[in-house]
Amino acid sequence: AQKAAKVTPTEAIWRLVEANARFVSGHTQHPRQSPDRRTDLSTSQYPFAVILGCADSRTGPEILFDQGLGDLFVVREAGNVVDDHTIGSIEYAVEHLHAPLVVVMGHKRCGAVAAARDTVAANGHAEGHVESLVTAIRPAVEATVGHDAEAMCKVNVRNVVFALRSCEPILRHMADLGQVRVVGAYYDLDTGAVTFME
Repeated sequence: AQKAAKVTPTEAIWRLVEANARFVSGHTQHPRQSPDRRTDLSTSQYPFAVILGCADSRTGPEILFDQGLGDLFVVREAGNVVDDHTIGSIEYAVEHLHAPLVVVMGHKRCGAVAAARDTVAANGHAEGHVESLVTAIRPAVEATVGHDAEAMCKVNVRNVVFALRSCEPILRHMADLGQVRVVGAYYDLDTGAVTFME
């Protein structure tokens, strides 16, 4: 397989912006999904971006960003939250696969954020392991009391971006050196548009 050309974090963002515009307009290309592409990637991969997204079935990054095999390194958790496994996956992608961009992508009408909001408001606990999601999202809920769910979701994204940028030893070091950039994004289920946040 041929190694992909090195992409800067800014170039990676623009590639995603342009591809999402294709998705929004209904002019997707479904690139790099051929048997030849599959063969080229059988022994190596060079994703140009890491997407930490929600597990919501309506938010598949490869579709929203009109990408093909090997383009995106995708990690998905309900509420786009992080734990050690998630961070380890992201660290692998930036350190070993040299992805220059990490995008934390939340979305409109996120069920995990709504569950956290409702649980916190009721001073209750969610059932089973869903409580771990509530715990992770709770700081965003508490910071946005009186605001709408969209604000809650965006604060949650910003909290996760901050956590990743601060994560020792790998992500913080690489971010400080400018080798990787961590940004937030928000997906609108109604329009299909992804808006990037700093």
